[in-house]
Amino acid sequence: MKVLLKSISMVLITMVAFSCQPKSNTISIFVEEGIKEKVAFGLNQFETFLIESGNQTIITNSKETAQVILELKNSGSSDDDSFTITNQNNVITISSSHKRGVFYGLQDITEQLKSGESWKDISGKAVDAHYKFRAIKFNLPWFSYRSGENLALHYDTCKDLKFWESFLNMMAENKFNVLSLWNLHPYMFMVQSEKFPKARPFSDEEMKEWQSFFKTIFKMAKDRGIETYIFNWNIFVSKEFGEAYNIGEYSKDSGFWGEGETNALLEEYTREMVSKTINEYENLTGIGITLGERMGGMTSEERRDWINRTMIAALKEANREVKLFYRAPLSAGLSSHGTVSKSTEILTREAIESIDMEDDVYLGFKYNWSHGHSSPKLSIVHGGILTDTYWNPKPKNYKGVYTVRNEDFFALRWAQPDFIRNYLSNNSQDYIGGAIIGSETYIPAKDYITKEEHRTWDYAFERQWLFYKVWGNLLYNNSISDDYFINSLEEKFNIEDATELLNAWKLGSMNANRVASFHRGTWDATLYTEGFTTIGGKFIDINKFINHPVLDSSYVNIKDFVAGKFKEEQITPIELANITEKESNEALAFVKSFKENHQDNKLLQIELNDIEAWGHYGLYFADKIHGGTFLETYRKFGKDGAQFKAVKHLEQAADHWKVYTETMERYNVSEMPYQFDPKFSWRKHIADAENDVSIAKQD
Repeated sequence: MKVLLKSISMVLITMVAFSCQPKSNTISIFVEEGIKEKVAFGLNQFETFLIESGNQTIITNSKETAQVILELKNSGSSDDDSFTITNQNNVITISSSHKRGVFYGLQDITEQLKSGESWKDISGKAVDAHYKFRAIKFNLPWFSYRSGENLALHYDTCKDLKFWESFLNMMAENKFNVLSLWNLHPYMFMVQSEKFPKARPFSDEEMKEWQSFFKTIFKMAKDRGIETYIFNWNIFVSKEFGEAYNIGEYSKDSGFWGEGETNALLEEYTREMVSKTINEYENLTGIGITLGERMGGMTSEERRDWINRTMIAALKEANREVKLFYRAPLSAGLSSHGTVSKSTEILTREAIESIDMEDDVYLGFKYNWSHGHSSPKLSIVHGGILTDTYWNPKPKNYKGVYTVRNEDFFALRWAQPDFIRNYLSNNSQDYIGGAIIGSETYIPAKDYITKEEHRTWDYAFERQWLFYKVWGNLLYNNSISDDYFINSLEEKFNIEDATELLNAWKLGSMNANRVASFHRGTWDATLYTEGFTTIGGKFIDINKFINHPVLDSSYVNIKDFVAGKFKEEQITPIELANITEKESNEALAFVKSFKENHQDNKLLQIELNDIEAWGHYGLYFADKIHGGTFLETYRKFGKDGAQFKAVKHLEQAADHWKVYTETMERYNVSEMPYQFDPKFSWRKHIADAENDVSIAKQD
């Protein structure tokens, strides 16, 4: 059986276990003198395993006696984690410009051995990193951007360093190399102001605990080759600062929407806190800034100038250089609403090009706003459609990074490597340096979705293990084949052949992408795909469904289709419904067969249940399209039989929603907190699905 790793440390362990060497053999490893400390994390785990297995290791000073050689090469790029493997005379050499590349090379060797290759047949290869910046967006539950039970319930889990050790191991395994931590004002949890002592929210003892917490996370990340960034939303201060100096009173209740204050005291406090954080946290890699929230009432020039006087000035004043992530302005006007303009793009480009940084600045955009798992084609960013100002002419000191947000599925598992490949094919221009994966309204820490009696894992991110695996590994190597993920499924569930299982995941997961491409979402609440809801947690009824615009121009909405306002090359609603129905039925047929053949595999049954749920969801979507199309046809042309057909399809859709609900409740809680509906449930929307039938009958 093919087996993949569960952590970077296991790479070294497994390599020996399958090296065809007898027990009590001494494995000789040569590590260049200058990199022993850098790769100590993996080597320590390796030696522990060998001792427990009755074997020994020698870290030799002689390449001539080594069976494994690890080396770092000087390529002039400190963040290049590509790697090469050579095999000469049964001596394996792994070479990279970064210690991550060494880890990844060891992973590759292990996978070859696990797939049946002998030590002497290990293939030499060179693998180039597709994106150099492969990040996870992680919102911290304290002083969070949004508030609610769905975020607050993660507090204890996120204060537990065991959680972070597990999460960072997952990141390293899946080749994510940046952890970005977000909240409104992270600096007050990391340093105490000397200039403004009344601004301190914590006692000295409490501050020591917070500092130890963050320093430990940053050190664990560095050991695993993971960079760390902290992101804020700019004009926020501690509640104590606001009370003491009568400034930024909105910080008391985390009110992120509205006008920001720009007085000299607040700016001095911000500069101090940022530079002090950089100075005191030697393992912190970078700072992320946001030109948006609490900058209402400010022009684009005023926002830029505030950033320059505070954040950029603090970076210059610090006693060491860190990297900078500069989020593109979220608003081109005076309000906090999302807007874009060419003049703001010109202004932002000039601002970034004037920053003298050792490393390239990362310029961030929200990919398809808050719904990155929609279309593999870029349609909008936060605020609308960009011009080519940022990229023409080619930038010299910055790279673009897309934040691929997920506000669309939290309970349902998702895995669609073909979608990611298409995304990469469309968004890998030489000016794009990477991607950030994550959500604003969901923290992958405490699992509050799975029923307790069915949960055999510790943390929420482990539910979505395949989501992270497909994203992380493809961001690193966009040419990696499906075999890699098939092997992972076979190891996870102890099954012989997972080829069709991966295909079923693809078929089911595409329903999320199709819905979010067909029904245009913008900010977070405008579309919650798995719940089929919009702003206020309101169910998307048939009237809104018919008239709402599409996100991806490859599609046409129902209203325009019936009116004949579409292009020949566009995918019609009927074509979309037909392919959705076909592939959903294929996924359901597979699940039925596979469930019967693996009845004793509980973990597999739970995940098959999600594919089944996606299948019923897809059938609901398909019948709703058919129903909406017939209903709009009846309304516009009064055709005989169209209303009857609309009612029939919407009745079928309601039945599919009922089965979808039952499937979701099989292993998950019946009610869960969601950011825009604190008591969300699929069951309460059965009445809404049935109401579509009533709407059609009333016409």
